[in-house]
Amino acid sequence: MAITHATDQNFTSETEAGTVLVDFWATWCGPCKMIAPVLEELDSDMGDKVKIVKVDVDENQETAAKFGIMSIPTLLVLKEGEVVDKVVGYQPKEALEELLTKHV
Repeated sequence: MAITHATDQNFTSETEAGTVLVDFWATWCGPCKMIAPVLEELDSDMGDKVKIVKVDVDENQETAAKFGIMSIPTLLVLKEGEVVDKVVGYQPKEALEELLTKHV
């Protein structure tokens, strides 16, 4: 599976089924750039179990506000469209694998 970029318009349809890791990020955010290759690896390793969706907070402020995103990167784990977990800031691959394994 490939990483998807969601917008305010298609966020619900992109995240309503299965287990989804949502990365709230921005182009100017250093830690967001650091976590991008980690998410690529996770997508490669777990893409059949977890969908990864990125949301640019500058371009999709409605969705960011809906989830109360105050710091980036913020990663939400959604299951069938409902938030089941949340982490803020850069996370190593192992920590994200552990987080996701609890929800698949």
